[in-house]
Amino acid sequence: MNLFTLTWLSVLAGFLIDCVLGDPYRLPHPVVLIGKLISALERFLRRRMPNRLRAAGTILAILVPLISAAVVFGILFGCWMLHPWVYFGVSCILCWQALAARCLQKEAYKVVKALETDGLDAGRKQVGMLVGRDTETLSETQVLKATVETVAENTSDGVIAPMLYLMLFGAVGGFFYKAINTMDSMVGYKNETYIDFGRAAAKLDDAANYIPARLSALGMIAAAGLIGLDAKNARRIWKRDRRNHASPNSAQTESVCAGALHVQLGGGASYFGVWVEKPTIGDADRAIERADVKRSCRLLYGTSILWLVVFEAIAWIGGLLL
Repeated sequence: MNLFTLTWLSVLAGFLIDCVLGDPYRLPHPVVLIGKLISALERFLRRRMPNRLRAAGTILAILVPLISAAVVFGILFGCWMLHPWVYFGVSCILCWQALAARCLQKEAYKVVKALETDGLDAGRKQVGMLVGRDTETLSETQVLKATVETVAENTSDGVIAPMLYLMLFGAVGGFFYKAINTMDSMVGYKNETYIDFGRAAAKLDDAANYIPARLSALGMIAAAGLIGLDAKNARRIWKRDRRNHASPNSAQTESVCAGALHVQLGGGASYFGVWVEKPTIGDADRAIERADVKRSCRLLYGTSILWLVVFEAIAWIGGLLL
């Protein structure tokens, strides 16, 4: 088999492995290494450029994706030189590590389980592992809303976006994207510490997610109909509320999810002790409930499988034409 065929087959295999195994917590994860790289470079750049934080953040935003992609390229190039099947095996593992559908589902379910078994305080603590907002005073409704929002947003960030980059550029592209996304999650905050330093990382993340977020939203609308949710209302709310967020991308999938479930997401929240007013997304046709977390995860998998089939079909046809 040629390199192109082995690459798109490894994306398929990586997704299937993720569905079965998720992210085993005992195994080292490449994203953890990327996080350590970001932290080390941040400390270095802040020391060397304390009065030019915006420039320092731009250097970070350039170096981290390039280093991450270069390391993966080096690994895969060495594997290809050994044997194409060695390349395929390692590529499968890297694609698996770049996708996060099962992990996202497991973490969302942990919030519901914490609420059911240990009460609201446990649920607040668990959802605090997923979101950047303050969670100490959230009601159960707000905890559930934050969980559904996380699943909806990360349908794109955690699955469809890396899947697209994997299909286009192999594991090198997948980890180029993961580095950008990880940077944004670590330094892309609009607070006193990161407003300048994290600006470039946040803008780069917006650009990298612009097309994937919209593909995710369209796929989510189609998937909603396939799994028995309200695709018509999902499309209506998406058209109306897809720009109801400071990020140009986050409300794309959140609006579809809100419409499909007939619940209201978004609204103001507290970040680092500061209340931030944000527009709502969707209509409060009914109160959000624990079962909506499971429904949002069904939508996650429906969207992921739908786009995987489309991407793999395009790759297969492209392989026939080459």
